[in-house]
Amino acid sequence: MPVYTYRCENCGVQFEKHQSFTDNPLKTCPECKKKALKKVITPTKVIFKGSGFYATDHKSPSGNTTSTKKTETKTETESKPASTEKSE
Repeated sequence: MPVYTYRCENCGVQFEKHQSFTDNPLKTCPECKKKALKKVITPTKVIFKGSGFYATDHKSPSGNTTSTKKTETKTETESKPASTEKSE
């Protein structure tokens, strides 16, 4: 169940309450008994677990940003046979 924070606009008391998503918001302050309660919007914590959330996930295994791949090059003489020209 989520925890909601309420603050009374009349007396200034602030408290937290465990409520279901389907429960109606509280209206009456438990201290001054006036209908002056408002929900306080608080930032939520986000926790990223598992792979796919970090900049280093799909890069090199060491996490470096530079590529350490070795490239192989073939010379044209290895890949193509020598051509023969006939002149008449």
